[in-house]
Amino acid sequence: MRRRDVLLASAALMALGAPAVAAMRTTRFASGGLLEEVDAVTLRQAMTTGRLSSVTLVRACLARIASVDHRGPRLRSVIELDPEAVELARRLDGERHRGQVRGPLHGLPVLLKDNIATGDAMCTTAGSLALDGVQAIRDAHLVTRLRAAGAVILGKTNLSEWANIRSTRSTSGWSGRGGLTRNPYALDRSTSGSSAGTAAAVAASLVPFGVGTETDGSIVSPASLTGLVGLKPTIGRISRDGVIPIAHSQDTAGPMTRTVADAALLYQAMAGPDANDRATVDAPPPDRAIALTREALRGARLGIARAYLGGFDEVNAVFERAVADLRAAGAVVLDDIELPLPTYRAAERIVLLHELKHDLALWLRTFVPHARVQSLADIIAFNRAHATAEMPWFAQELFEQADGLGDLDSPVYLEALAACRKQSRDDGLDRAFDRYGLDAVIAPTAGVAWLIDPVAGDHSSGGFAGPAAVAGYPHLTVPAGFVRGLPLGLSFVGRPFTEARLLDLGHAYEQATLHRRAPTYRARSVPT
Repeated sequence: MRRRDVLLASAALMALGAPAVAAMRTTRFASGGLLEEVDAVTLRQAMTTGRLSSVTLVRACLARIASVDHRGPRLRSVIELDPEAVELARRLDGERHRGQVRGPLHGLPVLLKDNIATGDAMCTTAGSLALDGVQAIRDAHLVTRLRAAGAVILGKTNLSEWANIRSTRSTSGWSGRGGLTRNPYALDRSTSGSSAGTAAAVAASLVPFGVGTETDGSIVSPASLTGLVGLKPTIGRISRDGVIPIAHSQDTAGPMTRTVADAALLYQAMAGPDANDRATVDAPPPDRAIALTREALRGARLGIARAYLGGFDEVNAVFERAVADLRAAGAVVLDDIELPLPTYRAAERIVLLHELKHDLALWLRTFVPHARVQSLADIIAFNRAHATAEMPWFAQELFEQADGLGDLDSPVYLEALAACRKQSRDDGLDRAFDRYGLDAVIAPTAGVAWLIDPVAGDHSSGGFAGPAAVAGYPHLTVPAGFVRGLPLGLSFVGRPFTEARLLDLGHAYEQATLHRRAPTYRARSVPT
């Protein structure tokens, strides 16, 4: 993306509604370059000024999905499209013509990860054939908010099946229903997971922006590996109602975009209280405005979680350049703060598997009571009966372990939950924030994208997702550069409900560096 375009997006977002007419560029939106790296805020402004219609934009997205996702590189990122999308866009154009604008997303198309319920013609399956053809009886709360803001729900994206909780030897980005999603920067490299389809689709400019979900790394890791901005909000900021769950203590949805300004726009549309999710009711009110400024890093206190740097010298070199850029922008960067590597991994798995058994059955009864599967045991049985299609590469041992566990009043679960909270919060992030007076903790989000290997499964080089995921705290990743053409992200982790501050910091870093660039769809990243 050109520097001028980024600055335009930022200026337009300042009030999340006030048009930046003086700054609007004169792009001919009917041209062939309608979507390539054009940010959502710029597209929104073009519709506001009458130079672009929602129908034109939606049709351009559909054409690009056909040429890039279904043909050409064949990313396999989009699992289903809403057959009514063009008609929905036409209605929104009519409303705008009559002076009726629903909200800040009016007419903008968005893709949703296929574990987010929509009460329309599309299915909600988590990528599993067990739910193929099954439609949810109503929208998830976040979908209701997106529609109220004027968004066109264009379709559903592929994902790591069941959000990557089925097996310890899974292949990220693969599902029985959707196949394998490819990384647009190198088609032989992983997108990571589980929001693989959303990441690949947004990175390839198939759509202005998309929604992913995260339990531990499933937004920030694929965003980092595909050169995107990804925001995992605080638990309780965006309703979990309607999202096919792994675990209510860590699950959340969040935006995946090409700019921080777009992430802020989409995040604000989704954030808010929901009577069906108590955590959102108990949360403080979301920020009414997010002022993205180029000066946000000046005086900001950032602590380096150096224990989370891996042994890959080229990744570490990119991170050190990011630290230098942060300091040049006026940040006070404290090196090597005390934030130890996690000791709660075993406890986290106990929590996730206990909550999976309980939460998944509740979602099935609530959103697809007509489905053939109504419990984890039913899904296990389905997978065994359809093993050729569902388990060609890896099994379902985590499902089987979860199905044998007790309820949420079990002592082993309660002890593990308490251990996770103490170690990730009291002895982890909270201690670091208090001791060093930090605005955010920084680290490389993840390593480079690994070669896809369905036989051996994933072999990632670690990352910084765990502390914020287990604590339930906000985590923003922003493009930080490349290693041999493969993107890397820089993480900003904050205290609970500091999303606005993280977005401001991330925007300032983004504007100072402008690392984002379009993918090249290399067929191979290693010599033949």
